Amino acid sequence: MDMRQLGSSGLIVSELCLGTMIFGERSERSTPADVAKQMIDHYLEAGGNFLDTANVYAGGRSEEIVGEALHGRRDDVILATKVRFRKGDGPNNIGLSRRHILHEVENSLRRLQTDYIDLYYAHMWDPLTPLEETLRAFQDLITTGKVRYIGVSNFKAWQLMKALAMSDSYGWARPIAAQYQHSLVVRDIEREFVELFLSEGVGSVPWGPLGGGFLTGKYRSGARPEQGRLSTSPADNEEAWDRRATERNWNVLDAVALIAAQREKTHSQVALNWLLSRPEVSSVIIGARTMDQLEDNLGAVNWELSAEELIALDDVSAPEWGYPYRMMMAQGPR
Repeated sequence: MDMRQLGSSGLIVSELCLGTMIFGERSERSTPADVAKQMIDHYLEAGGNFLDTANVYAGGRSEEIVGEALHGRRDDVILATKVRFRKGDGPNNIGLSRRHILHEVENSLRRLQTDYIDLYYAHMWDPLTPLEETLRAFQDLITTGKVRYIGVSNFKAWQLMKALAMSDSYGWARPIAAQYQHSLVVRDIEREFVELFLSEGVGSVPWGPLGGGFLTGKYRSGARPEQGRLSTSPADNEEAWDRRATERNWNVLDAVALIAAQREKTHSQVALNWLLSRPEVSSVIIGARTMDQLEDNLGAVNWELSAEELIALDDVSAPEWGYPYRMMMAQGPR
């Protein structure tokens, strides 16, 4: 597995990042702890070095499983976790306040059985807490060595740019990574974020690269699934069936299937390889549930889609740009 620079930082990560969101969840669609640890072992043996979790995944159990699995080899791994969402009933058990961040980082360190976090994400914008308070808390964690780098997830473009500018103005560590949903069926962030990432040296670390399983090829038009994440997700969820089962997305799936057949690859491997080809992408989060899925996802590396194949996938999945992007593109460069 190739290694890549995370944004413009000096941190080097593997091109595939192992996501652990469903490790330890109490549902039939989760990954039990024993299997999760085997998957972490296999991922590391395959050359991966980048693990992603969060304090709210499986109520904290995901972090515990990761910590147990990394016992004795912590320093060989780049470990990312997050803070922002509710972790208790009290009014201060949520958000990006200094109190919540400093409280939750200690809990994450304990569950992960480590004394430092390589990459600490703000999991989503907090409209209540002043951004300066959040960034100062992160800077203090970096100064004390409990956190090495920071990133953001689910911020608007102006919010990320404000965080970068404020960090620069105070001489604080700036976010080096950004985690957003990005796939052949969800290309919304390309309207604003891609140019921001490239111009500011922020590494993109996409989640949901297979569209909640839609791009695996196991679904058929007109046949709503009865099992799986897409079948059980509420209608307002990002990975709901109605968001996936559109004419555009079925056309995307057909294009993926054609290339997969021609290259003797799986649908998932083609969809992941498309993301890996993008210049703003530092690492792609794979959210495999089983060992077989992990093994399939690992087959997305060590080969490249051709220029013609990339163009075909870009064209069939092109997002609706809307105004003002449509007007800007029509006028062309100066």
